[in-house]
Amino acid sequence: MRVIGTRALGLRTPIIRESDDLAAIICQSVKDAMEHEKVRINDGDIIGITEAVLARSQGNYASVDHIAADVREKFSGGHVGVVFPILSRNRFAMLLRGIARGAEKVTVQLSYPADEVGNQLISWEDVDDRNLNPYSDCLSEGEYRRLFGETKHRFTGIDYISYYKSLGGNIEIILCADPKRILEYADQVIAADIHTRARTKRALAAARAKKVSGLDELLTKPVKIDEADPGSGYNELYGLLGSNKATEDHVKLFPRDCDAFVQKMQNALRELTGKTVEVLVYGDGGFKDPVGGIWELADPVIAPAFTAGLKGTPNELKLKFLADNDFAGLSRDEAREAIERAIRAKAGRDQMGKMESEGTTPRQLTDLLGSLCDLVSGSGDKGTPAVLIQGYFDNYAMK
Repeated sequence: MRVIGTRALGLRTPIIRESDDLAAIICQSVKDAMEHEKVRINDGDIIGITEAVLARSQGNYASVDHIAADVREKFSGGHVGVVFPILSRNRFAMLLRGIARGAEKVTVQLSYPADEVGNQLISWEDVDDRNLNPYSDCLSEGEYRRLFGETKHRFTGIDYISYYKSLGGNIEIILCADPKRILEYADQVIAADIHTRARTKRALAAARAKKVSGLDELLTKPVKIDEADPGSGYNELYGLLGSNKATEDHVKLFPRDCDAFVQKMQNALRELTGKTVEVLVYGDGGFKDPVGGIWELADPVIAPAFTAGLKGTPNELKLKFLADNDFAGLSRDEAREAIERAIRAKAGRDQMGKMESEGTTPRQLTDLLGSLCDLVSGSGDKGTPAVLIQGYFDNYAMK
């Protein structure tokens, strides 16, 4: 009888460089795991590859000047508003520097007390103590300072208002949770939020903004600074969303052509192992820090691409419910046999809404798997940008 269910293993790889054959490198890491760690690859195993190394292998980078050039083209200079950016040196600071370089003046509207992913400027207790309504009370920087003084992020120690202002001499900061208030300052607006961007754009368009664009609409195609420039990286689906700071004047964009890559990767693994291994590209996982209240998900999606076997949602029974209810009066062996029969009987039946599935997670498989991969690989110095997941589709009835 099997005694191990699902397991996730980080696969170490060499440092990935631009123009590297990433599929070949991942296959070599799998081969090394098979030879040196005695890992056996099975049909239905899953390989996750972080979006960062795919984008790096593609050379999908852009400079601050490329961002500035696209802002000038799309907004014709002048005064540009930027609404609801997240508080992040890694994710947004370089973008703001480029926006400020491409406009005459920039008004940045921060949401308070926290940004979209939960980074707090101040606490809700601070807001309540001062009898403020973030949706109606719009604060200038001066008003904010008089009320709250200097406020530093609890984890980074950064005063983001001062930091964002330092990225350009033409930047001012206001604070309000109503996106329409930016129109009192500028009628050309960049919606800088991630998962709420469609709603923000609708609100601004309905309020008759002259021009509304999202970060997902900047750098959707190569941008050239001059005739000698070969052109920037780009992402036709997400633009600047999902980008990260690479150097002091470049960002790495979200990868392109992910669907073609996962299919190439699956074919290469089948040739290497003789097995059908599912593949996904993953970014930030969708989980929340219970202490800081911060959502990890700063990418536009958790998994920009995946092979066909990873479509859908889990179709599972809740063993705790069955053990405590349907089979509570049975012996241990009788309960095990009854649960195994129930699991085999559910094959092909949708469990949605059934009591015996209550409490199972109704999320996309790729969101669950991408979050697992992100937790295993981390974003630090583990050196495991690929993750092998085995036994994910197993259940208690499988021997």
